[in-house]
Amino acid sequence: MTPPLVAVAHGSRDPRSAATVRALVDVVRAQAPGVSVYESFLDLSSPLVTDVLRSLYADGHRTAVVVPLLLGSAFHARVDLPALIDSVVADCPGFVVRTSDVLGADPALEAVALDRLAAAPRFSGRGVIVSAVGSSNATANAVVASLATRWEERLGVPVTEAFASAAQPDIPAAAAALRARGARHLVVASWFLAPGLLPDRIARLAREADPEAFIAEPLADDPRVADVVVSRYASAVSGLLRQYA
Repeated sequence: MTPPLVAVAHGSRDPRSAATVRALVDVVRAQAPGVSVYESFLDLSSPLVTDVLRSLYADGHRTAVVVPLLLGSAFHARVDLPALIDSVVADCPGFVVRTSDVLGADPALEAVALDRLAAAPRFSGRGVIVSAVGSSNATANAVVASLATRWEERLGVPVTEAFASAAQPDIPAAAAALRARGARHLVVASWFLAPGLLPDRIARLAREADPEAFIAEPLADDPRVADVVVSRYASAVSGLLRQYA
């Protein structure tokens, strides 16, 4: 039996976030015919990943692949999700749940984020902020910083990272750093999958720093994001096959 794909996002009190995740999962279904695909969430939105997994087990499934819809490998990927899966497996004898790699800084997602900037005004004096959620995990933040470094070389303008929470620089600090380097206008790239409270905070602070700031849209309605989800699933299934060969 082909293992079901359980896509798991963080969840949000903002209904736009869950709606975007569901739309993404619909595209994944279309790109993975023959695979049962389910959306789920760690918290704040429904259905919870634990409920989806328990339901699959009750329906007779003995394997499942969880694909974290996360752009970084931080606390949610390293601690929260494994603990939730362990709690399910402990109650479901013989249930094997394989977790794929996070989406991460996949080149396809980086291309989507860069393409979002195509709509920005082509005025001189631009500075670009790569905005992301932020983490207490320095390695996760360093991934965003590396995006900013690569983009500066590619775009030929000053680029820096900024975080919505848990890390520095925040948007005001990033805007000040860009101005010190000669930038007069802000272009804010989105390293977020979906709209929500944190992207809204980024947009508000950016427009306080520059009322004419260009704010790029999140990534998840681009079909290339679904391609990455399917790729992560396929890699995890290959791992399962090797494990039980």
